[in-house]
Amino acid sequence: MQADWDIKSRSHRCSQTGAEFQEGEYFYTLLVRDAEGFRREDLSEAAWKERNENIQPFSFWKTKYEPPAQRPPEAIPRDDAEGLLRRLIEENDPAHHNTRYILALMLERKRLLRPMESQDKDMLVYEHIASGDTFVLTNPHLSLEQIPNVQREVSALLSPPA
Repeated sequence: MQADWDIKSRSHRCSQTGAEFQEGEYFYTLLVRDAEGFRREDLSEAAWKERNENIQPFSFWKTKYEPPAQRPPEAIPRDDAEGLLRRLIEENDPAHHNTRYILALMLERKRLLRPMESQDKDMLVYEHIASGDTFVLTNPHLSLEQIPNVQREVSALLSPPA
């Protein structure tokens, strides 16, 4: 089975023309699978119309560009569901395969992650609504019997130490 993919942030400029995106402008995000894995490309509408349609991306979607909001630094770092998901993806430990999946579902339910279409039923693609970061996870195809154990594991990871 394939490993989860690194998180790739939304670009602030067109990967074809180099032109900066303007607030409120629509652009297209393409995930292309090549020999090295997944590659993200953000294209302006003009570049999208001029692209070679014979090259089909793994997944793509249209989004309105919003510049990143300036967030004040947190007084106390906290390991919330999003932070934990990012950390587990970075670590890429196969033991946390199911945990990453449940965390992504939690963030989707909280409307922090938006599911995107994928041609591969074994891969799940999410876009972070606020930052535009792309998350690609392997779908573990959990059975209903497996979910309670994974939920307990997630709960333990999110709970403060005793």
